[in-house]
Amino acid sequence: MIRFGADACANLDTALRREWLETNGLGGFASSTIVGLNTRRYHGLLTAATRPPVGRTLLLSKLEETLVIGGRRYELSANRYPGVVHPQGHRFLAEFRLDPFPVFTYEVDGWLLEKAVFMIQGENSTVVQYELKPTSASRPSRLIAAAQGCTLELRPLVAFRDYHSTTHENGALRREYESEPGLVTLRPYEGVPALHLAHDADAVTAAGDWYRNLEYDLERERGLDFHEDLFCPLTLTFDLAQRSQASVIASTEPRVAASASQYRQSERQRRLAVGEAALAGDARTLALAAAADQYLVARGEQRTVIAGYHWFGDWGRDTMIALPGLTLVPGRAEVAKSILLAFARHVDRGMLPNRFPEAGETPEYNTVDATLWYFDAVRALLDYTGDHAFVRAQLYPVLNDMIEWHVRGTRYGIHVDEDGLLLAGEPGVQLTWMDAKVGDWVVTPRHGKPVEIQALWYNALRVVQELAQRFGDLELSAHYAEMAERARKSFNAKFWNEAAGCLYDVVNGEECDDSLRPNQIFAVSLTHSMLPREKAKRVVEAVQRELLTPYGLRSLAPGSAGYRGTYAGDVVARDGAYHQGTVWAWLLGPFVTAYLKVSGGTAKARKQCERWLAGMDEHLRDAGLGQISEIFDGEPPHRPQGCIAQAWSVAEILRAWVEDVLAIRPARAAVAPAPSVAAPRRRTAAMAAKG
Repeated sequence: MIRFGADACANLDTALRREWLETNGLGGFASSTIVGLNTRRYHGLLTAATRPPVGRTLLLSKLEETLVIGGRRYELSANRYPGVVHPQGHRFLAEFRLDPFPVFTYEVDGWLLEKAVFMIQGENSTVVQYELKPTSASRPSRLIAAAQGCTLELRPLVAFRDYHSTTHENGALRREYESEPGLVTLRPYEGVPALHLAHDADAVTAAGDWYRNLEYDLERERGLDFHEDLFCPLTLTFDLAQRSQASVIASTEPRVAASASQYRQSERQRRLAVGEAALAGDARTLALAAAADQYLVARGEQRTVIAGYHWFGDWGRDTMIALPGLTLVPGRAEVAKSILLAFARHVDRGMLPNRFPEAGETPEYNTVDATLWYFDAVRALLDYTGDHAFVRAQLYPVLNDMIEWHVRGTRYGIHVDEDGLLLAGEPGVQLTWMDAKVGDWVVTPRHGKPVEIQALWYNALRVVQELAQRFGDLELSAHYAEMAERARKSFNAKFWNEAAGCLYDVVNGEECDDSLRPNQIFAVSLTHSMLPREKAKRVVEAVQRELLTPYGLRSLAPGSAGYRGTYAGDVVARDGAYHQGTVWAWLLGPFVTAYLKVSGGTAKARKQCERWLAGMDEHLRDAGLGQISEIFDGEPPHRPQGCIAQAWSVAEILRAWVEDVLAIRPARAAVAPAPSVAAPRRRTAAMAAKG
């Protein structure tokens, strides 16, 4: 349980940096700060995924809450307006906790009003429940008297907009609503889903007011539109003198408020089951497994991964990197298979989609590494399940096709060069994970042969070599072995920077980029490595010395040209710092794996890695509660930045903790030795053309 008391809730500087997140397994979500003051345009009680997992539309921004006791009105909400916070309901907030979902406890005039917020799995539905309780210090006679005049008023503030936008007062909004016993339906605009408010209120009263000029602090910091107008169509009034509970279900489908408690119990049991399936049962594993669950969502009949909340969709690269930690370590191998199938169906010209746009179904293929990470995700699936029959029937042909396309050449100049290494890049595009771009400015183009792409290419070749061997395709296995060996020799000859004692970041013809970046860690951490042990050890030492922080690896060493230690400012400033020194949490996972590899996995080394990973425990109580942020400032105190909840951050910390530190790692399926490279082999025309 994550808990904050009255002091933390009353201090807005403390409270507003902490945000809660609820998700529904469809891509929809609810989120705000621990005091209910929205600081982002993404904050709201119901952001529905209208075309799961995308098409996200913010329908219900919040509920303005007023508790009336004996004729006195207590405003429990909080909003930022120009120059003022009004009302100041955070002054009544005695406690906020995640238990396992957000629970707010207000203390007012001898009463406790507890509010719980959660989403229903598989629905665009958010449940809000209230319960009135006496404080233990109150006198019973006084409580009874006060209860005779105790009501709760809820005023829904609606937005009905794309979740990346803001809404403003307009005449196109339809003010009328439909009301029947226990249900109110709002249809303010054409082409937007209706919002159904199931309730057990005693009265529904028309309002029709605009709440103008709300301000979102974090959008102001990001240099974006930070003002919004929200519409209040009605007031729901609950007589708490007659009963102690009140419920509202905000949904894109009609629901019944009487089911709220049943939904709550079902959701609690579902979340308990998530933890019970994990490979380890310690507190850190359970916390991270719960976090991992929030990224797994539907795409049609299959599953996919939301890269981060609040603003990312499902991205191929992020999904494949995160897949082992999000699915296999938490004991959800069937979800892993579904994700691999979902992306396999969208492979085109040997490439995995980088992203599925919010506005349409046509994928984008602007990445060189997503496809290569797919091979490693398949490798991880086999390590955990040994289900070679599934891979042979569903994925093996796709993997071979991917290799053939990379040999033949595919988009953006991606092809195998004469030295056996993978060449990629064209002017104006960014193909690696360091993909920041502002207008026509590609911040880190990395054209040529990026170091991690070669590591991933070699790893991919060894994965399909082993598969071909197991499946009896011996000629092809021998050819893959030959390709891998050629790549290994070229890599060691061209990428080692003896002066720095580590690897070049990019080799492009005769040009060698000696920027000290974390990308070289994958040449050690991946299952199949091209580096001899001594060089691998020196790579890890260089990365540890220059890039390691308590929250991940810097994307560029301090003192380097272009280094930016703070991630702040408008879009241009932030994107300019994104991969120029900013710390990335997900990189701590491969660093731990690499460190233990070169240290021999001793108990002392595992203890050191445990200390590094333990730094994330306190972070789970900061920024996105129960989650791990996308990035951190490069300089101390390494303030969390970017998305408050990032899939690969959670996944890699969880994977490294369980697989590497706890050493709960599945034994790899035994594979017979590869045949000699001199053995006869069968090659496709494209492979023959490359020699």
